[in-house]
Amino acid sequence: MNGTLPVLIPAEALPDLPVRPVLPEVVATLQRAGAAVLVAPPGTGKTTLVPLALASEQNRIIVAEPRRVAARAAARRMASLIGERVGGRVGYAVRGDRQVSKDTVVEVVTTGLLVRRLQHDPELAGTAVVMLDECHERHLDSDLAIAFLAEVRAELRPELQLLATSATADSDRLAAVLGDPAPVLTAHARTYPVEVIWAPPPGPVAPPLGVRVDPRLLDHVAATIRRALTEGDGDILVFLPGAREIDIVAGRLRVDAEVITLHGRQSGSAQDAALRPGQGRRVILSTAIAESSLTVPGVRAVVDAGLSRVPRMDHSRGLGTLATVPVSRASAEQRAGRAGREAPGRVYRCWPQALHDRLPAQPEPEIAAADLTGFALDLALWGHPDGTGLALPDQPPQGALRAATSVLHDLGAIGDDGKVTLRGRALSDAGLHPRLARALLDGSTLVGPRRAAEIIATIDDDRSAGDDVVTLWRRARAANDPPFQAEVRRLTATLTRSSSTTPASNGMADTRIPDDLAAGLIVGLAFPERVAKAREPGGSAYLMVGGTAAELSGGSSLMGAPWLAVAGAERAAGSRTARIRSAAPLDEATAREVAATLLTDATEIGWIDGDVVARQVRRLGAITLTSVRITRPDPELLQEALLTGLRDEGLSLLTWTRTASELRERLAFAHAALGSPWPDVSDSALLASAADWLDLRTARRRADLTKVDVAHGLRRLLPWSVAGRLDEVAPERLPVPSGSNVRVDYADPAAPVLAVKVQEAFGWRSAPRLAEGRIPVLLHLLSPAGRPVAVTRDLASFWVQGYPQVRAELRGRYPRHPWPEDPTTATPTRRLNPRSR
Repeated sequence: MNGTLPVLIPAEALPDLPVRPVLPEVVATLQRAGAAVLVAPPGTGKTTLVPLALASEQNRIIVAEPRRVAARAAARRMASLIGERVGGRVGYAVRGDRQVSKDTVVEVVTTGLLVRRLQHDPELAGTAVVMLDECHERHLDSDLAIAFLAEVRAELRPELQLLATSATADSDRLAAVLGDPAPVLTAHARTYPVEVIWAPPPGPVAPPLGVRVDPRLLDHVAATIRRALTEGDGDILVFLPGAREIDIVAGRLRVDAEVITLHGRQSGSAQDAALRPGQGRRVILSTAIAESSLTVPGVRAVVDAGLSRVPRMDHSRGLGTLATVPVSRASAEQRAGRAGREAPGRVYRCWPQALHDRLPAQPEPEIAAADLTGFALDLALWGHPDGTGLALPDQPPQGALRAATSVLHDLGAIGDDGKVTLRGRALSDAGLHPRLARALLDGSTLVGPRRAAEIIATIDDDRSAGDDVVTLWRRARAANDPPFQAEVRRLTATLTRSSSTTPASNGMADTRIPDDLAAGLIVGLAFPERVAKAREPGGSAYLMVGGTAAELSGGSSLMGAPWLAVAGAERAAGSRTARIRSAAPLDEATAREVAATLLTDATEIGWIDGDVVARQVRRLGAITLTSVRITRPDPELLQEALLTGLRDEGLSLLTWTRTASELRERLAFAHAALGSPWPDVSDSALLASAADWLDLRTARRRADLTKVDVAHGLRRLLPWSVAGRLDEVAPERLPVPSGSNVRVDYADPAAPVLAVKVQEAFGWRSAPRLAEGRIPVLLHLLSPAGRPVAVTRDLASFWVQGYPQVRAELRGRYPRHPWPEDPTTATPTRRLNPRSR
């Protein structure tokens, strides 16, 4: 940068903050390397002093902040340092609010707005330096801006200087993205000591669930604020996860101090009030926006609830939501540091010290768990649909990116080639999540631009308390809330500029659609897979089009609505049911309209819920609208359904008579002994070949399977080459010396059993053999009472060694049965000896 150019403010006139000594090094490093990383903790002055050092009358600089309140505050502070009002040489631009002029050389913007600007003007014509502030927070927009600017420097404008700042020492990733690697500079904070006071709740507190925080924790935070007021002086900065918790705690405070709230949904004037010194003691209730990018003057104590609110995406259910999670150790340190900016301070941590070391070291990058639909649209607009080739600090999870791409394709934002369409550009220009942008553009011609903008502004506001979107909408409209009205004006202007509105499909003028239905229609257009039908009249349980079960909270005014369009829902880990956070009622006709792409008509002939079902079905996703029984279904489809049932539930659906069971056992023996071509009749083999051997021509339902002739089917499995040899290989019965034909038991294919009384086996010198003489039967030799006295395959050995003992034990018990000394020459018999007279 040319040092002879007139600067906005002399270096010696800048406040004596810790970053001031390194400003010459920052300027020189950027001149030499073109890109650098500045590590500077909160309170060092990097946000306001560095841009003033880099800018001159001819060198325009853009400063990107992650939040609107930080962008406005930084611009006002820099303007005051050069003795001007905002909008002169220092200005800002945030969503819905811009104060710049032709003289502006330092423009502070939100990171999201910078990404939009890069999409329209990648070269950033007229800009000499871009400073990306608070990159350690790892928002999606910050990651995109870094990657886009790195490519701009490499491909389009190598002279563009780029400085990334971080409040933590974890700078290696940033340095690698910006250079090879980019130089890292450090400014050390001059802070006062901060006493850590561990102040956990006195009793048990439930962990946060979704966006719900246990009221007992909020009661404890209020009590800790009162304690902090009595134990020291100065203002108290309180960190809470969201605007709802801020309102709750504010309502529970009765203190002798001014209570001020600070969060992203407030008007600019309300946010500015927290950033100005007060007349008396103040309690500032803030979200995480006060962690690093804002300086709140007068703070001597911090009360930290220990929670953060982060975006989460349940990809398996398509539920994008906010989640409340424990703060990271790095964020806890930054929050505590707010108490030591101007004097020694105190931090009250509302969790036990033992828990602190188990907290995550750093906050999780947003890219790891957030909904990536808007991120994917930005990638497509930039020309890198899958992110390949971009120097992102972290690559997106592929599963999440595929899910996001699928949503964009369904919205018509990208084509089959992954490239952005004209409609995709219109959705991006709305400055909303692509789903909400789609609902705004397409819904405006159905309910009117103003009402569409109001409904979108309502469901995009995380301050809303209550689950009825219609009530929330009417309340915001009646209250004339400045942030709400500003967003409605912005969205209405977007509609005026857009040429991608969708023609009304029902032909009704917007004035004819009541508010209830208008809200449901807009919400349904944004989230068609969340359209839900009540499982039973008047109940709280619903089924969403996407297949997720959902439940209203007890006492909800929406209870009993037959259909809902769900704007927000969350599902706890391990739960099968989502909790509905916000929704609007609608009717079936509107449900079909907004989710028209998910409406299907199908002929279903299959095995469903344990029987054959043949019906004509109309469905809206997972919701069955109508079902009509088919009286004459296709026989082939019927047979396939029955076969599916057999595969699902097993062969027990068939009737296994004794004949069928014994035939199967004989076939199993033949296959085990001789192999192919004897058929395999195991469960898996029979189920796999069921279509070949079962005659299902007359079967129509589960009960008909019990009437199928299984034995006949099994015989069909026998190839012609062996069909006539079954009785030879595995005879059903075997003759024994007494003349009896005894049934062979093939229950164990490896050891067929022949149970015969000892007297009927006299004269046998060896056991008979089966399967072409390969397998000897296992003889179970029985007593006259039919009880086994010996089990053997070696009959000759039994007659010599075992029979004498059996004879000795049993001849006295059964005197009328013959017990010859030599059974091999004795006459076999089934009869008793005559009684002696």
